[in-house]
Amino acid sequence: MVLSGRIAGRASSLLRQHLQPASSLRCFAAPTWVHVSHVRLQTCAGAQWRQLRGFSRTAALKTKSQEAPSAQAYLASGAIASGKNLVDVSKVLVVGSGGLSIGQAGEFDYSGSQALKALKEANVTSVLVNPNIATIQTSHVLADEVYYLPVTPEYVTYVIERERPDGILLSFGGQTALNLGVRMEKMGIFERYGVKVLGTSIKTLETSEDRDLFAKALNGAFLRWSAIFVEGAIVHASHDRLEINIPIAESIAVATVDEALSAAEKIGYPIIVRSAYALGGLGSGFANNAEELKNLSSRSLTLSPQILVEKSLKGWKEVEYEVVRDASNNCITVCNMENFDPLGIHTGDSIVVAPSQTLSDEEYHMLRSAAIKIVRHLEVVGECNVQYALQPDGLDYRVIEVNARLSRSSALASKATGYPLAYTAAKIGLGHTLPELPNAVTKTTTANFEPSLDYIVTKIPRWDLSKFQHVKRDIGSSMKSVGEVMAIGRTFEESFQKAIRQVDPKYLGFQGGKFDNLDEELRNPTDRRWLAVGQAMLHENYSVERIHELTKIDMWFLYKLQNIVGVHNQLVEVGSLFGLKKELVSKAKKLGFSDKQIAVCVGSTEDEVRARRKGYGIKPWVKKIDTLAAEFPASTNYLYTTYNATSHDVTFDDHGTIILGSGVYRIGSSVEFDWCAVSCTISLRKMGRKTVMINYNPETYSTDFDTADKLYFEELSYERVMDIYELEAASGVVVSVGGQLPQNIALRLQESGQAKILGTDPKDIDKAEDRHKFSKILDDIGVDQPAWEELTSFSEAEKFADEVGYPVLVRPSYVLSGAAMSVIHSKGKLKENLLSASEVSPDHPVVITKFIEGAMELDVDAVGSNGKLVVHAVSEHIEAAGVHSGDATLVLPPVNLDETTMARVKEIAEKVAKAWSITGPFNMQIIKAPSPDGGEPALKVIECNLRASRSFPFVSKVLGTNFIDVATKALVGRDVPEPQDLMEVKRDYVATKVPQFSWTRLAGADPFLGVEMASTGEVACFGKDLTEAYWASMQSTMNFRVPQPGEGLLFGGDTTQTDLLSVAKYLAPMGYKFFAASPTVKSHLESNGQGDIQVGVIEFPKEDKRALREVFQKYDIRGVFNLASQRGQSLVDEDYVMRRNAVDFGVPLFMEPKVRFHFPSSMVDR
Repeated sequence: MVLSGRIAGRASSLLRQHLQPASSLRCFAAPTWVHVSHVRLQTCAGAQWRQLRGFSRTAALKTKSQEAPSAQAYLASGAIASGKNLVDVSKVLVVGSGGLSIGQAGEFDYSGSQALKALKEANVTSVLVNPNIATIQTSHVLADEVYYLPVTPEYVTYVIERERPDGILLSFGGQTALNLGVRMEKMGIFERYGVKVLGTSIKTLETSEDRDLFAKALNGAFLRWSAIFVEGAIVHASHDRLEINIPIAESIAVATVDEALSAAEKIGYPIIVRSAYALGGLGSGFANNAEELKNLSSRSLTLSPQILVEKSLKGWKEVEYEVVRDASNNCITVCNMENFDPLGIHTGDSIVVAPSQTLSDEEYHMLRSAAIKIVRHLEVVGECNVQYALQPDGLDYRVIEVNARLSRSSALASKATGYPLAYTAAKIGLGHTLPELPNAVTKTTTANFEPSLDYIVTKIPRWDLSKFQHVKRDIGSSMKSVGEVMAIGRTFEESFQKAIRQVDPKYLGFQGGKFDNLDEELRNPTDRRWLAVGQAMLHENYSVERIHELTKIDMWFLYKLQNIVGVHNQLVEVGSLFGLKKELVSKAKKLGFSDKQIAVCVGSTEDEVRARRKGYGIKPWVKKIDTLAAEFPASTNYLYTTYNATSHDVTFDDHGTIILGSGVYRIGSSVEFDWCAVSCTISLRKMGRKTVMINYNPETYSTDFDTADKLYFEELSYERVMDIYELEAASGVVVSVGGQLPQNIALRLQESGQAKILGTDPKDIDKAEDRHKFSKILDDIGVDQPAWEELTSFSEAEKFADEVGYPVLVRPSYVLSGAAMSVIHSKGKLKENLLSASEVSPDHPVVITKFIEGAMELDVDAVGSNGKLVVHAVSEHIEAAGVHSGDATLVLPPVNLDETTMARVKEIAEKVAKAWSITGPFNMQIIKAPSPDGGEPALKVIECNLRASRSFPFVSKVLGTNFIDVATKALVGRDVPEPQDLMEVKRDYVATKVPQFSWTRLAGADPFLGVEMASTGEVACFGKDLTEAYWASMQSTMNFRVPQPGEGLLFGGDTTQTDLLSVAKYLAPMGYKFFAASPTVKSHLESNGQGDIQVGVIEFPKEDKRALREVFQKYDIRGVFNLASQRGQSLVDEDYVMRRNAVDFGVPLFMEPKVRFHFPSSMVDR
């Protein structure tokens, strides 16, 4: 009988093996690869033979007819052994990733939630530390105890002292948790409190993260063991030592700029710089010469203590493998993925397909074998991601990176294959082996198998770079995308076009865009790369060879895109609806064309094309993702639709309720809406209703296979939702818990599709979305609002602004520059905004609103039932009105609102609920402005959304009432609670929700807060008062270091206001050194500081980043207070340069007057 550490081969062969008693006198030797620390002899209970610990039992093949296995019989047979060597833990601490940021987003909510699920199954008490209040993970549904605290050694040590866990999981909280674990291990905290690190060891985590150690490790050695068995007993065992010798790019680890320059001279340009202990390629980049390297390395070294100077392999293929290994050395590759883009673009910013499409069998197995060898050598216990550069025209390769933890790619791989990587990794961390674990999706196989796919998955990133002024739009080795989509199809063309539409509904499919220099765009990629390829192929007649030469995208992908171009041209040639033949419609649908896309090609409408398609009997088929490529029976609810099939895999007898998810994460719509969608699903299931989730975001908990009764990994378009609604004969659709995307199609679903929309009538939703209808209703019910007009010419806009007085808020309907809304302070700026940055005309009207300065903004989250207010919450903003609510700091319960104001706000909520006949969730923003005559303050409604908002998780968790649970009961009209005023309850705590920004990722972007949202996530903490809660919340934001007395603070901004002076006066007694970049700021602070403030003026080179960094070091500047009243108008604007470089140099930046006060207040109190 042969023992081999590589028994986990392709699923189809492995699953056809059957256990059989060992034959007599069969002896033969086989080499097996293990690390020396895992080798020891062990007798297997109940077996007639022994094995080396670390190996899976295999069996000889037995020829017999294949019988369909059943889950019950399979599990009852004992083929899957129960855990024998489990880790002895009763309470485990799980470390979360904190606020969502570019490079570390919702995938860690999903993976951490899976880990908590695994602990609950094992009856192990779970304690979670994570300040991200917007996630499912921080709901008590999963964890036994949740601490909304900063993920820092000080706070986590406090939790360990209080909870006394005996184990800790570090692999499920991204780079934040990993870095924390390494620091705490060095501090001796785990040893002091007897806390076991479960899964991959700290030593391995350090090796994979420290670039120098990693390079040395892959040139290390391990043991090859051979064993001879007679009658099941080992009669001879031997080993010999082999070098692992895995090729990596030539590299040198350095800690200074001079060392980096020296290393580059040895290696030779071009080079790539990579940062140690960084996520998403933060701090990395390419340099072609010494000057570029000086600037790049100086910035990188502010973000990481060590960087790797490495030979660039730009243009090679990039391939990833997801690998799972247990402590007994069973090791499998779960998924391999290939980047559409060549090496040089971070995998998070690249289009990715799974499984790989252009690799030969030899290349595939070469990289698979290397991945297993690496993971065994590093002794990873759990899940690991291995990234390769592969020579495009040979068999040479290099290992780029190894992530010995759950990553963005592992979330994608889990959803792409149906193999629950995070859940399995958590079970392995508890001591289970892969052969002991059942496949959690099918429950008919063990987890010790490699999934087979009979479909193709395409991931496309989502960027929001257009929201940021001065941002550099190129994409490279440092990640910039804020989210990603995943589409499933039976052909690359089908999944690719579906993915494009998922990124943004404005895209119809593969299409082009306008470019000043198309060749330059193809040669140097930006966030519009695929549009450039589309423009070249569809409209500029570029050949595949020419595009390949410019982009280095593999020609296999380009020829597939050429297939789409061919059908597009055929449709255009037909030119009319009536010329559409069945064969062409079928061909187009199989290549992923949408009805709307076809309609545009032939000059028709989506509804007409849909009717014609259905008349031809062309409808999508529903297929399962079962991890087994349909080779074995499996019961799974993980579904997708395709036109490349001839039958359904499921029946449609449930008549469930459809919940529309939130789609791709983007600025303004993120994990908080996934919390809403999942909470709604849980509530419906508790009521005994069947649920159908539609969503396509691989980072989310809602797209986990066991969240809803059925999961469709599909588009949230009118076409696809109606397809599923009709197939399922659904009982209704919930459109109010997934953010704006479902709202946008709600009216059409009801009017054109005759779908039953649960909750508020879409016609009433439209009355809130339409500015004219909204304003008229507010006037009718006696609710105040700021003065506004919709105007069609610049002269009209100028006249209105003169009447109401500046500043005014301008919302163009057609934007050229990307700045959709802006506050205008003068006539000159109004002219510039409307005549150069946007277009104003009868076709493109502009809405202008009086902007009220210095007002307080309030957020009202509420639930109505048939026009009656059921529950509501009122949060106050620390920042003045004018900062987007998503970027503002929210305080709940409010600390500055009296009972009279609270009663008036409630009255407004009641009027709004009645006027719009609201059933379900809704949100309002209200501004509280002082009365000119000294009377009670004015309360003016500035916005109302008849859906859940991003603050619903926050208010639900702070007030202890799940608003979405209440809303769901209202939607279905069952068990609706009586109205209650939660704001009347006196609480002995306060919570603050603060934004998480990702400025460091967005090179060149101006870190300025305004009416356009800029944050990528949020965190929240509790305290006995505002100071305590705010302090903890600020500590929870990433890379935040508190300036210490004696260090330098740099001041800048608007000297016509008193805010800068107030902050300086408050901080003056604390012993900081004050600096300014201009004599004007120095004079303002000193002349008004009554002798208590001394300010030094520093040199301030605006165009030499390296020189400016040296200035920051020279004066030990550790905090920047920049209180500008408006954005920088140029790249050499003093305030812009100050803000941007504070971010680039890792220095805390404070920009809002009221936040300035609260933060120094916190420092003083501490």
